[in-house]
Amino acid sequence: MGLYRKLIVPRLTDLAMRNKHLGPYRQRVIGAAWGRVLEIGVGSGLNIARYPPAVRELLALEPDPKLVGMARNTSAGPARPISFIEASAESIPLEDASIDTVVSTWTMCTIPDIRRALEEMRRVLKPSGQLIFVEHGLAPDAGVRKWQNRLDPLWTRVGGGCHLNRPIEALVTTAGFKVERLQTGYMTGPKLMTFMYEGAARPH
Repeated sequence: MGLYRKLIVPRLTDLAMRNKHLGPYRQRVIGAAWGRVLEIGVGSGLNIARYPPAVRELLALEPDPKLVGMARNTSAGPARPISFIEASAESIPLEDASIDTVVSTWTMCTIPDIRRALEEMRRVLKPSGQLIFVEHGLAPDAGVRKWQNRLDPLWTRVGGGCHLNRPIEALVTTAGFKVERLQTGYMTGPKLMTFMYEGAARPH
């Protein structure tokens, strides 16, 4: 299992994140970023080229050194300053109120202590800043939720720590954010893992 987590899971995760159906979600979320931006879980850097001119600086946080290496290659010749931060979202090494936009795309499902991570995101955001996100999580349909809850312990073990059943909106609001925009619905694919939360929130 240790070798699987170190070698196989990062590659499978990267392939999954390249799913063509995720493109429109990425474009909408990344297109809304501005100012000094912190991306949580930059992974292999699939979002980097999508950031608009309104982003003056990108801070790319990622705990996996292999993925950081891949993201550095992706960012060759950037149009703006990019700094890679090899650290956990539960302990972001940045000053309070220093970020305009925090971006999270399909990352909240895998962070071990997601509540602590969201509190850290709120801490580093300016009062006028925004958290923009797209995540998969707990579905509204009772039948789907039942199987999400039933399979989550196994899925978490084989899926690199990914959880099927996190209530994204509730997690964001209880961490001290006010959700200002939220769209939800199933994406193409198995319902257990394709109920999407796409939105924006501000420190409350």
